[in-house]
Amino acid sequence: MRPFDLAREHGISTQAVRNYERDGFLPPTKRTPSGYRIYTEVHAAALRAFLSLVPAYGHATAGQIMNALHRDALDDALVLIDRGHSQLLRDRETLDAVRKAVDHLTAEGDATTDASAAPATRTIGELAHQLRVTPATLRNWEDAGILTPARDPVTGHRSYGPSDIRDAEFAHLLRRGGYLLDHIATVVQQIRTAGDTDTLATALDDWHHKLTTQGLAMLTAATHLSHYLSLTAVVVN
Repeated sequence: MRPFDLAREHGISTQAVRNYERDGFLPPTKRTPSGYRIYTEVHAAALRAFLSLVPAYGHATAGQIMNALHRDALDDALVLIDRGHSQLLRDRETLDAVRKAVDHLTAEGDATTDASAAPATRTIGELAHQLRVTPATLRNWEDAGILTPARDPVTGHRSYGPSDIRDAEFAHLLRRGGYLLDHIATVVQQIRTAGDTDTLATALDDWHHKLTTQGLAMLTAATHLSHYLSLTAVVVN
C-alpha cells in the first residue's frame, strides 16, 4: 500500500501519514530498494486505531497509547485508556451533580413567594446562619475557590451578593451529598461560566451531548484498537 492509499480513506494528506509514522503512531515501515515506504494492512489498521482514539481520548493521549503499544508496553497503554474512562465517569458525575443542584435550587426558588424580603447581600455571619454552617466553613469554601465574596475596602469584611449566595447554596447541597471541595469548585465554575438559568440549561445539554459523543467514540476506538492488536499478535502474558 502507498501513503496515498492510507490517506485517502481518512481524507488526510500523505504527509500526515508520514508524520504519524515518524511520531510512532504507526509501526515502522519497510522500504523498497528505491526508498519508497511499503505500507500493509497492519499500518492501515494502526492508522484507523489512532484516528479513532483521538476523539475518544484526545490527540496527545491517543499518540501515547499507540507509542506504548509499539514499544510493547501494553499495560501502559491500558492504564492510559483506564484513566480516560475514569475521567469520563467523573465528568458524568459532575454533570449529574450540577443538574440535581439546579433542580433543587429552582424548586426552592419557586416555593419562595416573597423574594423581596431577603436582603440583596449578606455578611458571613448571616450567610452561615442561613445555611446552618459555621463562618469557618464559608472561609474554607473561599480558600477552595468555591466562593469569591467582595470585601469592604475599609473594614475588610466579606459581603456575599446574590451570585455568592447561589454558589454557597450549591456548595452546601453538594457537600451534603458527599462531594469533595475540589469537585464542588469544578461544579461552581461551570455554573459561573454559564450565567443565567436558561444559559446554564443549554450548557448542561451541550455538556451531556459531548460526554455521550465521547463515550461512543471510546466504543469505536476499542473496536479498532482490538482489531489492530489482533493483527500484531499482542497477547497478555
